[in-house]
Order: sequence, then C-alpha cells, then structure tokens
Amino acid sequence: MIQNHIITIIGGGLAGCEAAWQAAERGISVVLHEMKPVKFSPAHQLPGLAELVCSNSLRGISLDNAVGLLKEELRRCGSLTMEAAAATSVPAGGALAVDRQLFSDYVTAKIESHPLIRIERGESTAIPAVGVVVIASGPLTSDALAASLSELTGDRLYFYDAIAPIVAADSLDMTKVFAASRYGKGDGDDYLNCPLNEEEYTRFIDELNRGEKVPARDFEKVVHFEGCMPVEELAARGVETLRFGPMKPVGLTDPHTGHEAHAVIQLRAENREKTMYNLVGFQTKLTYGDQRRIFSTIPGLEGAEFVRLGSMHRNTFINSPALLESTQQLKNDHRIFFAGQITGVEGYVESAASGFLAGVAAANLVQGEPIPVPPAETALGALMVHITNADVKHFQPMNVNYGLFPELPGRVKKKERRQKLAERALIALEEWKQSL
Repeated sequence: MIQNHIITIIGGGLAGCEAAWQAAERGISVVLHEMKPVKFSPAHQLPGLAELVCSNSLRGISLDNAVGLLKEELRRCGSLTMEAAAATSVPAGGALAVDRQLFSDYVTAKIESHPLIRIERGESTAIPAVGVVVIASGPLTSDALAASLSELTGDRLYFYDAIAPIVAADSLDMTKVFAASRYGKGDGDDYLNCPLNEEEYTRFIDELNRGEKVPARDFEKVVHFEGCMPVEELAARGVETLRFGPMKPVGLTDPHTGHEAHAVIQLRAENREKTMYNLVGFQTKLTYGDQRRIFSTIPGLEGAEFVRLGSMHRNTFINSPALLESTQQLKNDHRIFFAGQITGVEGYVESAASGFLAGVAAANLVQGEPIPVPPAETALGALMVHITNADVKHFQPMNVNYGLFPELPGRVKKKERRQKLAERALIALEEWKQSL
C-alpha cells in the first residue's frame, strides 16, 4: 500500500478527467492539475476540462465497429465520458457526436463538484518525486513538461494532428448543398453534402496540390497518423484518393439530380443548434489564406464564413511498448502511470478508456489491491495489448479496431466475425468487472 493516499493527475483532458473520476469514485483523494486557463496550447480554446479539439465526433456507435464496442464497455463500467456524451449528444447518423461546449461544461461541473477531487490550475513542469502519479498531459504536452518526460522516459516522439475547418451554417448556399446521411442512417439529414461533378472535383484536387502549406520548423519531425491525414497529403497520393476516402459519394443521392455525384464533401453539425458545420475528413496544414481560397471553390461554400480554420499541431507520445507495463505503469517506477494519447492510443474514446483503466489501477495501487488488467478479448484489453506489446521499433498511435483482437476459435463466417467478437468481448467484460 502506498503511504501517500492522494493521487496526482497531470492533465484535464478526457483521460485525466476519466482517471480522476474513477479514482475518486473508489474513495481516493485526487489532485487534478490542468494548465488552462492560465496557459493554453496552440489548439485549445475553451477554459473548461475535457475539451474536444480535432472534431466533435466520438465516431461510430454500432458494435460492427470496434470503437462502438469500446463505448459499450465504458458505459457498462460507469465511464464519466460516456455519461457526458449521452447528455450532450447532437445528431450524427451512425456516429456519436456532441456539442463541444456542453460536453466540456458537463465534465467540468462533475469534476468540480466531486468532494474528493481538487483542481489546481497552472502548468505542471515536472513530475512529482513522491506519491502515485497519472500523467495524462495529452498530445499537446507543454514544452517544459515534455522536457521533464524526456528525462523520465529517455524517449520522446512526435507526429502531427491536423484540425478541420468549421463554417457558419447561415453562410452556406443551400441551393447547392443537400441534407442526407449515407445510406439514410440516423434521421437522414444529420449531414450536409456538397456535391462535385468530375470537372469540379479535378479542379479542386489541382488546387489542393498547388496550395501553400505551413512549413514545419527545422527541429520538428513530420510523421502523420494515417487516421488523421491532412487532406492535401491525401490529394498528393493521386487524383482518385479522396474520391475513395472522405469524398466518396457512395450511399448519397443528390436530390437535385437524382444521382450520386462524382464526389461529395460532407459537413457535420458542430453543435445542437446546427449553426456551425465541420468539414468531415478535411484536416489540413494549408495556410489560412489558401484554406479560404481553395475551400471556397467547393459548391455551396462559395460564400462560406469560416468560424475556425484548420491548423497543425504537435502530438507527443511515448514509446509505450518499451516503457509501460500492461497496467500502464512505468516499468522502472511503478508509482507512475501514463494515460491517454500520450501512451499511443488515438482518439477521444480510446483516450477516455486509457484514463478509465489508469484511474482504476492507481486507486487499487494506493489501496494495496491487485491491479485488474482487462482481458485481451475486450476492446479495453485489446487496446492495452497494442500499446504495451507492439513492436518497439515501429510503434505508432492506433485507434481501437477489430484487427487488434485475438482470433475467434474455429471457422467463423466473415460477415459474422465482428458480431461474434463483440459478443465474446461483452461476456469477458462482465466476468472481468467482478474484479473491480
């Protein structure tokens, strides 16, 4: 049992808040350090906790998708993130999306009102030398803390995340834009769609390829995560790449023509009032001037007001397979845990899942109890297996996916595989929950 019965958590994002909540709910006092609003990273804007930066979508809800299974596991385990998402959701077809401001407000209010959690505002520049610590400083870890982490781990890696632009709804040309969800999922009008014919699409790709990009500084290593690739990087791979990616027209019928367009750009509601829309899959490192110029050539966006332009930011993560136990504890100092995107999990839900497990583990360590590791058959466990057992030399951040799960025994039809994996996971989860 640890003598100091207080857990220190660095970082008030999804992972840090989830870890704080889980530890406090288990009777452990928590000090949560968050540098906002004293200091903001280049990508953060809201003063509250649990700010969603890249997108307001927590992705798919179906168990056919591993992230949908991960959400269900977290719900069954009492996740604060899932509670907040349910309370602040906005229509998004087959996805779970939230109102960013309401989501942050909800989590902030819950954390601030918990009697066992104390929030300390201000930048953390060093790792406490004593006591149990959960480092959940996220992909935008400040330079001072990153320097401290470099000394602690001897390993620091970077890649880049790109943020998609947001446009004002009342500035869209609705004579060209149409409302529809792919294959009619959801309410059928959760997304707005900008159709392009072949000529418009080809011209748009040419503009992207000629667009001016924000240059990386000399000391920065540019390695893009495949799941968040800048749109201009995709365009550079070939003229058809975007048409088979974020601009695929499949499942969307343009009511103006009665046919599928050559390509489609989807816009997703950014808030409940649907006053703002996010350009889905259009993360970018184009300069602000060229963003306005190029994206204004999209049919329906000719007069668009960009309430936020895309930007590029550093993403910091550690080489978890080399450094962490399966419990997310530092191998050479078991009082220190890591959680969230700094471990190499990618995505909001994955970060919350990592924080959930770190909070439970830290509380058990303080109480002198065994630390429960979720079985690899669950989404929680599969994610932990990836970040702690992947190839050290080629470790890269990863979203949860069914490719991380152990194979099913015997012969299983391909179309039934994901359903069977989900069923097995939820059975394993219920058994594992007894250890909590």
